[in-house]
Amino acid sequence: MTDTREPPPDALVARRRLGVGAVIVLVLIAFAVTIGIGMLRGMSGSQQVSVASSPLGTTLAPPEAGLYVHIAGAVRAPGLYRLAAGDRVADAVARAGGFTDDAERAGVNLARPVADGEQIVVPVIGATPDDNGGTGTATAAGGLVDLNTATREQLDTLPRVGPAIADRIIAWRKENGRFTSVDDLGSVPGIGEKMLDGLRDLVRV
Repeated sequence: MTDTREPPPDALVARRRLGVGAVIVLVLIAFAVTIGIGMLRGMSGSQQVSVASSPLGTTLAPPEAGLYVHIAGAVRAPGLYRLAAGDRVADAVARAGGFTDDAERAGVNLARPVADGEQIVVPVIGATPDDNGGTGTATAAGGLVDLNTATREQLDTLPRVGPAIADRIIAWRKENGRFTSVDDLGSVPGIGEKMLDGLRDLVRV
């Protein structure tokens, strides 16, 4: 005969506790699996960022372009300044604190783009090149004339370079920035190949 007697109350309580415990265990396992998947995804994402930011990655932004300019003369804070590519003489003067009260503002072309390694000298009103803190240092050792700092008078001392050609050299310098090579003289109107050959050993940049 089948035993139809009800189990004792203690047995029922034990079975219920066992069932609740099993449910809790299953919930904890599911929670642990979810956390594990999230951690794996996070590790995968961090590896992708590492590759993208490595020196061999292709998603790195290029380094910030810049240039260094030495500004001297009649400015409030002469010195070496770092400027952004494309900045102009006006930006360099502003970085150096602006003009002093005795600055000859017409002596510089504020609209000209600056070049890396350039020296910008702001003249003083009424000063000669030799009195202006080095603006007359166009003649280097060996007697070479510096095309980037020479005055009209200094350029005029070169053979076959009269006042008109000297003015054109200065105008080219203001419009195009520093001479980067003696060969750039060939771009100045009035200076041909033969004249350039005659000046090549007398000038420097």
